[in-house]
Amino acid sequence: MPCEIADFLDLVAQLPEVGSADAQSWTRFDVSGRAFGYLWPRTCTVGLKQTIVEQLALVAERPDVFEVQFTSGGFGWVVVYLERIERDELAELTFEAWRLTAPESLVDLRGDELPS
Repeated sequence: MPCEIADFLDLVAQLPEVGSADAQSWTRFDVSGRAFGYLWPRTCTVGLKQTIVEQLALVAERPDVFEVQFTSGGFGWVVVYLERIERDELAELTFEAWRLTAPESLVDLRGDELPS
């Protein structure tokens, strides 16, 4: 079943200490003041922080679902088309983006529990 914006918002809400800030055309999601995701409602897409290796693998494997957004500081951000991804995969990618960004103590406290 393809995802909708509500699915992404539900997954993000299950992660600890997530903040958000609305801009004119997007919403930024952060943990401890550091961004891990963006939502663009108009295009029904999200941008998620990943490793560069994961960014390249996702885009190469399924360019209809993912596209390169940018790279920064050793990380590769991907654009995800929500209507082309299943919720369980979106949960994994959202969790990984959060985990790459959250303080180690918070990651340790959360463990490997994915949002559902």
